[in-house]
Amino acid sequence: QLELVESGGGLVQSGGSLRLSCAASGFTLANYAIGWFRQAPGKEREGVSCISRSAGSIYYVDSVKGRFTISRDNAKNTVSLQMNSLKPEDTAIYYCAAASGYTVQDMCVLRSSDYWGQGTQVTVSS
Repeated sequence: QLELVESGGGLVQSGGSLRLSCAASGFTLANYAIGWFRQAPGKEREGVSCISRSAGSIYYVDSVKGRFTISRDNAKNTVSLQMNSLKPEDTAIYYCAAASGYTVQDMCVLRSSDYWGQGTQVTVSS
């Protein structure tokens, strides 16, 4: 069974940090670009950050540049999103996704993916 599982979400105060992790089972993450997406209540799903298979290309949406860092460990079949200086507007359900055949920008902007995780809630209090 092919599966992506996110972890690391939670409740944090404004200015705090969280680290999200995405683990794959049933397939090899190294064969895919990986992205983090988020969806807040009443809003469309948004591509937050996407990383290419080799980590040579990375995309960040403007609102998180300088605060979030995506990384991957292909040997461990995991991808992480370090989120610093969190703001209340970062509150959302965060999903990881895997895609092949897209640039990281297209993956994030077009929200194109082959596999999606179930999501993890991130809540930032003011």
